[in-house]
Amino acid sequence: MYEDSNGLTQEQIDRFLASMNAGEECVAGSEMHQVMTGLSERAMRITSRMNARFTSFSDVRAQLEELFGYELPEGVGMFPPFTTDCGVNTHLEEGVFINSGCRFQDQGGIYIGARSLVGHNCVIATLNHNMDPAQRANLLPAPVHIGQDVWIGANCTILPGVSIGDGAVLAAGAVVTKDVEACTVMGGVPAKVIKRVAS
Repeated sequence: MYEDSNGLTQEQIDRFLASMNAGEECVAGSEMHQVMTGLSERAMRITSRMNARFTSFSDVRAQLEELFGYELPEGVGMFPPFTTDCGVNTHLEEGVFINSGCRFQDQGGIYIGARSLVGHNCVIATLNHNMDPAQRANLLPAPVHIGQDVWIGANCTILPGVSIGDGAVLAAGAVVTKDVEACTVMGGVPAKVIKRVAS
């Protein structure tokens, strides 16, 4: 399923995804942590190649399909450069557009709904570190769910575990620390409701 798998077996990748999607803590130095590192190396290899030389949008699409491990839905587009820590837990619906300079930390799962737009230089994070200093290197996954027809402005940061409702707008530079209701405009640090989207 996953091209250029960095020596990882499909079984290892499937176990890793099951663990991340269940919200299980990834203990530093464990087998799951080693798989995570291997997937990061794979993702860096693919994205470095994609970002180094643009040839066509169809080539970008082909490399994203290799990175994500599935055939992209119709209308998905991206302007490189793009980086991701993992690549195998990003899920895009039809018509999603991701502008240049975005960084996805997708181990915990990133889900972006149909026709949503992600502006320049956005960061979507799905991992926290353990707050106990003795276990600080351990990682805690939590997915980010972005609904349909969402507009994420440039330089936004979306933190682990956040869900964004359909039709919402995130103003440029927002740091989103909590769930966003459908059809609301959020902005600021931390992001707060500014107004409702006119329907």
